[in-house]
Amino acid sequence: MYYKKLAGLAFGLLAESKFKCPLTRGASSRVNAVRSVCSWTVCLHHRQKNQLSEGFSRRLTCRNVRTVSQTTLDPNEVRKFQAMASKWWDLQGEFAALHSMNDLRVPFIRDNLLNVHGIQELGKPLAGLRILDVGCGGGVLSEPLGRLGADVLGIDPVEDSVRTAELHSSYDPDLRERVRYQACTLEELAEEEVEGFHAVVASEVVEHLADLDAFASCCQQVLKPGGSLFITTINKTNLSYVFGIVAAEQLLRIVPSGTHDWEKFMSPEDLERLVESFGFYVEAIRGMMYNPLRGAWSWQQSTAINYALHAIKCKEEPQPGQVWAESKNLDEPGQATNYS
Repeated sequence: MYYKKLAGLAFGLLAESKFKCPLTRGASSRVNAVRSVCSWTVCLHHRQKNQLSEGFSRRLTCRNVRTVSQTTLDPNEVRKFQAMASKWWDLQGEFAALHSMNDLRVPFIRDNLLNVHGIQELGKPLAGLRILDVGCGGGVLSEPLGRLGADVLGIDPVEDSVRTAELHSSYDPDLRERVRYQACTLEELAEEEVEGFHAVVASEVVEHLADLDAFASCCQQVLKPGGSLFITTINKTNLSYVFGIVAAEQLLRIVPSGTHDWEKFMSPEDLERLVESFGFYVEAIRGMMYNPLRGAWSWQQSTAINYALHAIKCKEEPQPGQVWAESKNLDEPGQATNYS
C-alpha cells in the first residue's frame, strides 16, 4: 500500500510537470473529415526547412538504404517471453498495461492511417489496408486492428505466443478472415514480403531487439511506398529508469523484474535519426504515461518516459531541380510542399 501511494504521488507530480522533449516542435493539428484526429502532427513547414538545411545528399536517403545483415533476434529476450507465453490474455497479469495501452495506440494508428488513406468503409475504417504487427505476442494489438477492418499479419519469434494468439482469435468469427499469425522474425518475413504492407506496427518491441539497423531496414523493405511505421517505446532518461524499471519492475511489479534493459532504451531523437537514415520521414511523436493506480494511459507533452512515433516511407527521391524549387518556396505562405 505504501508503494502504491508513493507511486501515485510521483506519477501525479510527473503529469503536472513541465518536462518538454526537444522534439516538441511547433505542431499543427489536422482535422479529419470523419472524426477529430488524436495524433500530434509535426509541423511540415518546419520539417522541410530542417531537411533542406542538411543538403541534397541527406534527402537521397529515401532510396539509398544501407545493407544490413544482422538479426533482430535477441535469444535472451526470446527466453523471457517464452516464460510468459500463456499469460497474454490475463487482464490482471503481466500484460495488463499493454491491454490498457490499446486505448491510446489503436486510435493513434487508426487516425494517422485515415489521414493518409482516408476512410475505406463505414464501420470498418481500415478495410483494404494490410498491417504487419511485429512482435505481436498473443495478439493484444492485432485483434483490435482487425476489428477495424484491416488485414493483419502478426509475427513473433516465440511460437508459444503465436499459438496463444491463434487460439484466442479463433473464438471471434469476425477475426478469422482478417487476422493471421506467423512464427518468424522480421528479417525472415522481409525475404518473402517486399512492399506488401500499408503499415508496420512495432509496439513495445524495439527495446527488446538485438539490431535496430536490421529492424529499420526490414521495415523499409516490407512497406509500400508511402506506407506508415508506428512505434511505441521507452525513452532513455533518468526518469525512464526510475519509473520504467525501479517502480514498474521492482516496486509495483507491473511487469516481471528483468523485463527491460535500460541500455536498450532509445531517445526520440535517436529513433528519428535511425528511421530517417533508412528512408522514412517522421510525422508525429507523442509522449505517453501510465498511471498504475488507475491502470490507464494518457497522452503527455513530455516524452521523458514513454512515447509513440509515426513515420512514413518516402515515395521517391527528389530531383535536384525539385529540391531547389522547394528551397525557394519554403518562406512563401502556402507554398511549402506537403509530403504526406
